[in-house]
Formats: sequence, C-alpha cells, structure tokens
Amino acid sequence: MAGIDIVPMYFTDREEILRRLGSALERDFRTSVRYRSPWFDPEEAFDSSRGQYRASLLLKALLADPQEEPADRILGVTAVDLFTPVLTYVFGEAQLGGRAAVVSAHRLRNEVYGLPPNEHLLFERLRKEAMHELGHTYGLLHCPSPGCVMRASAHAEEIELKGGRFCDGCRAIVIGGGVVAITRGAR
Repeated sequence: MAGIDIVPMYFTDREEILRRLGSALERDFRTSVRYRSPWFDPEEAFDSSRGQYRASLLLKALLADPQEEPADRILGVTAVDLFTPVLTYVFGEAQLGGRAAVVSAHRLRNEVYGLPPNEHLLFERLRKEAMHELGHTYGLLHCPSPGCVMRASAHAEEIELKGGRFCDGCRAIVIGGGVVAITRGAR
C-alpha cells in the first residue's frame, strides 16, 4: 500500500478534523490516506516529570508498524503536549528522510493561550504542521521562503504567517518522491 497512514492517538473526539486533514493530505501529496488505530500504548511515551509526551518515543512506536505492506508515510496525530529533551514543547517531530512523523494539536488550540476556541484556525494550523512534518520525511529541511509550509515555526502565531503550501523547490522534491538533503535554513 502506498500513501499515508494517519494514526490518531488521544484524538478520538476530533473525527471531523481528522477526516478533513486526510482529504487535505490526499490533495497536497497526491496520494491515498487511510486511518489506523495505534498498535502500541502511547502512554509509554509519557514523561511524568514533565507532564508531556516524548515525541521521539511516539515516532519509534509508529515505526514498529506491524503491517505486511506498510504505507509510504505514517503520521501520528495527537492532542497531547509533545516535547523533545532540548525544547519546552514541539508541534511535531519527524524522521528526516524516513517514513514517520507525529503532530500535536495541543499547542495549536487557541484555548492554550487564553483565547476562545476556533476550530477553523485549529484545523489550518494542524494541516500546515502535518504537511511540514511530512515534508521532513521527504528530506526537506526548514525553508527560508516566507510563504513555504517548511518555514520553521516556534510559536503558533508563526504558523499562521506561513503559507499553506510548499514553495516550488520544496514541492518538486515532495511530488518527485526523492529524499534529497537540501541545505535551506537550519533544522
């Protein structure tokens, strides 16, 4: 099976957003999407001292896919707060030039910043971050082009400033399917 597998983890109350995300990824990556339940316990990635989930452990679990014919890419989607040891939080993480990525909607929600809920904005942020992390699986680094979805974002507001698409250079690599280590910006 080619395409992208979406694996929701602690995201069951957001089926409409997942469906819309899958449709957008099918369009943006010109591939098929299927939805799968996790085959692992996401709680194994929980760090009680931080009250967050370690993104790299979720990636490792996603890569232990038991499918005989796994998808080309696998995207974990969660509503829990993710971190890496050197950062307070992350919106997502991906295996550079690999198959797996994970994104979190936790810090993409307006409520985290004391603002009223906005489902449309949550979806747009999640879609951009999913595209961004999947872009890393194709070997893309952060892009300096202001409108490119591969531009780095440390804060939710920065996600809104970047476009919802790959720039021409990044798109050529993703649609071409090649894993190319380009040197645009810092990772």
